[in-house]
Amino acid sequence: MSAEEESGGASPPHTEMPETAPQPLLRTLAPLLRGLERPLRAWLDSRRKFPLSMIQRAELEGLADDLRRQAETLDVEKPLLVVMLMGGTGVGKSTLLNALAGGPIAQASFTRPTTRDPVVYFHHSVKSERLDPALRVCRLVQHDRPGLEQKIIVDTPDIDSNDLSNRDKLIALLPVADIVLYVGSQEKYHDRLGWDLFKEQRQRRAFAFVLNKWDRCVTGESGVQPDEDLLADLKAEGFQNPLLFRTTAQLWLDAAKVHSGSGLPPKPADLPEGEQFGLLRNWLELGLTRLEIEAVKARGVGQLLVQITRMAETVRPPDLSAEAEKVKASWERTLAEEADVQADVLVGTLEPYQTEVEHHFSVEDQQRFRGLMAAYLQLTTRLRYAGSGLRDRIPFGNLKGKLLGGRVETPVEWNLGAFVQECARTAGERVLDQRTTALTNRLLVEGEAKGFPLTLLTDPVGSAGRLDWREKITRSVIEALAEVERQATHPTGFKRIVRGTLSLLANTLPEIALVSTTGLLLWNFFIHGETPDLFRMSLVALIPLVVIIVLHLLILLLLPVRWPAIRHEFRKQLGTRVAADLGRAYLTIPGEVCDAIQEERKQVDGLIGETKQVNDWLAERQQAARVAELYGK
Repeated sequence: MSAEEESGGASPPHTEMPETAPQPLLRTLAPLLRGLERPLRAWLDSRRKFPLSMIQRAELEGLADDLRRQAETLDVEKPLLVVMLMGGTGVGKSTLLNALAGGPIAQASFTRPTTRDPVVYFHHSVKSERLDPALRVCRLVQHDRPGLEQKIIVDTPDIDSNDLSNRDKLIALLPVADIVLYVGSQEKYHDRLGWDLFKEQRQRRAFAFVLNKWDRCVTGESGVQPDEDLLADLKAEGFQNPLLFRTTAQLWLDAAKVHSGSGLPPKPADLPEGEQFGLLRNWLELGLTRLEIEAVKARGVGQLLVQITRMAETVRPPDLSAEAEKVKASWERTLAEEADVQADVLVGTLEPYQTEVEHHFSVEDQQRFRGLMAAYLQLTTRLRYAGSGLRDRIPFGNLKGKLLGGRVETPVEWNLGAFVQECARTAGERVLDQRTTALTNRLLVEGEAKGFPLTLLTDPVGSAGRLDWREKITRSVIEALAEVERQATHPTGFKRIVRGTLSLLANTLPEIALVSTTGLLLWNFFIHGETPDLFRMSLVALIPLVVIIVLHLLILLLLPVRWPAIRHEFRKQLGTRVAADLGRAYLTIPGEVCDAIQEERKQVDGLIGETKQVNDWLAERQQAARVAELYGK
């Protein structure tokens, strides 16, 4: 068993160069992220029924901005991996960087070990403009190591420095890091400040661990070596197979100082057992291939995609199909009751004018009679309705064509239209306007009780309540009167036969009676020489009149034109039309809102599906890169 395996920790990854170049993960991922940002932006900018809270919108807009920034950051030919050394005072961070560089480049002191200024170690082919702005202000040191061409190693100030500005520098640099190389020693591998910062950052970036000054590490009082203790603590934090290197950087640096040849210095001869600086260097140069670099760079993208998925699932509109059906069924009953009440109110406004309504229908009914019957009916109608206050102001004879035309805004000379509008205005002032407001509130309460979100119903129900209901009521009254008149003047079934028979008799029998009576008198006068007396002469008028009266009584008995009969049919027709108007205005609202919400839900489901698809593709690529040991669970 090797010394590395005996000392525990993750086995360093294979350092052989791959035979074939890995697929360009980031160049594929960048356009995928842009493809996710576009529908997310479009969905946020579109008008929706289902509302977003201010916080939800802000979070989604922030996630969309993150998608754009990540796409811009990843869309490069050769991505740069920032490896940041983090640790306390005296653990040997600067010595470790110097040893990796093969010579002194970072400040290191034995008398007062501390790192004040960050040092950025990067390949000379990388232009400083490609560095993050936070790194450009640091001390920049270039090199020509091919194995570190895409890696940037940063030595940071001590986390436990007495100078708080040094700690602030470290905190400012951490967001730039892709991999944090947590450096400790026997004395400082679990100090509070460093460990707290590690726990704070472990979910945001990759971590590898270095236990430096390995030659000084001895078994403690508990009988556990520092590396074993550190591994146990890391496993407790979710790192089941952490990547831990045990190094003695000072020995490698000393060997580099006396090395006069080109290339890397040779391995020191007096290394302690289990020392792994060479493995650390190989891991940085050969183990972190482009595949691993891109997988680490894309790790944050995976977390971003998970956040987008969770947030989208949070704001995804619910399926309101069942609730919409329940609300519609409840509203149907409510609107039917409301239609009955409104119809009763409207019929009540016509009650004072029942004489005029009867007059109108009587005049219309007389249009089918001719001759003596027509003259008789005109005379009796004038006498019967002589006390009507509206008889001369309402030209009922022209009503039929006007009503069937369905016009509400009528000419000035059509006084019946103004009369109906006045009735509707009166009903509105008395009851209907208040009932419309109460109906709106009642429908909203019932909708919320059935599980439909109140915020989705408020605007459409309010808009329906603000419609010109007086105009609709006027139209309904006119149409109901027209329908009642049509039924009265054009009956069907048995009434049609009776009406036709009575009309035929009324239009013929009076004239026959008149001609027969007159002919009989003339026959007696010329043939028999009988001179008719006054009584017989009066029979010429009395007999047709009796016939007319009998026929009139039959008409009144069999085909009555009275307000109770008119009122019943008018109430029925008006209730049907008011219910239809209310249904058209309100009953479609739950279904329309549900359809709009369902369409928005499909959009969110599509966004969630595309995000998961990209995340699954990314996870597959990351698994092939073998970087899981850099992240805890």
